[in-house]
Amino acid sequence: MNARPTSIIGDDPREWAIDAVARLHREAARSADTHLLHATFPGLPGIDFYFKDEAAHPTGSLKHRLARSLFLYALCNGRLRPGQAVVDASSGSTAISEAWFARLLGLSFTAVMPATTAPAKIEAVHALGGHCELTGAGTCPQARAKEIAARGACFLDQFGLAERATDWRGNNNIAESIIGQMQRERFPEPAWIVCGAGTGGTSATIGRYLRYRGLRTQLCVAEPTGMAFARGWHARDHDARATHATCIEGIGRPSAEPGFLFEVVDEVVEVPDAASIAGMQLLEHHLGRRYGGSSGTNLVACLQLGEAMHRRGESGSIVSLLCDRGERYDRTLFDPQWLSRSGIDPAAWLQRLRAIADGDRAQD
Repeated sequence: MNARPTSIIGDDPREWAIDAVARLHREAARSADTHLLHATFPGLPGIDFYFKDEAAHPTGSLKHRLARSLFLYALCNGRLRPGQAVVDASSGSTAISEAWFARLLGLSFTAVMPATTAPAKIEAVHALGGHCELTGAGTCPQARAKEIAARGACFLDQFGLAERATDWRGNNNIAESIIGQMQRERFPEPAWIVCGAGTGGTSATIGRYLRYRGLRTQLCVAEPTGMAFARGWHARDHDARATHATCIEGIGRPSAEPGFLFEVVDEVVEVPDAASIAGMQLLEHHLGRRYGGSSGTNLVACLQLGEAMHRRGESGSIVSLLCDRGERYDRTLFDPQWLSRSGIDPAAWLQRLRAIADGDRAQD
């Protein structure tokens, strides 16, 4: 049964907005910070790896932070009114988080998402009382969301507003949280922070914050091979387009988004889809639970950066993100039959990644 939104009392728009902002602040205060999990690999001695478990948020992904910021941004800019419907374009995780916050504020929510979105994500939006409008090939979800907004809904616009909706100077954003949690570690100032790029909001926030704090930590974007961020970053081209599709949801955009700030990123590592899936499997082996495809992409980039540091004789720390729960991909990326139908075999990549992690280069 779908959960029904609970209404907020008060008919005055300004009073409603004040109460809505207060609800969001209370939710943020109740949400304990996510854990920073520590790992070492025998093949990369002297390098400490840390994985920030963003799947621990109430809505199960990194996008919980973004959704809260988008609702606050809409409220504080006077764009969201009492009883107004809310809409956004999303491949799943952001939609789940937005549906959760819409229910908190007593608002109806529609997610416009590709029909190829993992079924578990669609089901999660429905369970939170949201509606999913699925689009086929050739239909732009963002354009469709704008059409719905033209009829009176508030368009949260994660791709257009992500990099500005988040307070990058602090306010316990993800970058401030990471640096604070690292303070007592062996290498408190990371050599690298690794993240993916979907809206571009996370990489923009981390890159800006590192410069704001005067840190020497470098930022790497882990990107599915041939996607728009990688192509745009190399050429500083905001009209960049992907060369093909990817099965890694949440990152790997087909075109450059407004939130892609290429200048704050120090390196881009392109990762084939089969390698990302192998990374998911390796994460499960080392951490004891499943995480999604973008987390696997991040791990592959971390191991490549760590291997390069090891070859140069460097020590230090590398921090990355665990972006969402792997259970959302039980019927896709974790399903051997689905992988076979999709023509994806991660076995060779899994062997290569294990060789780096375990130090047994003879397998590579």
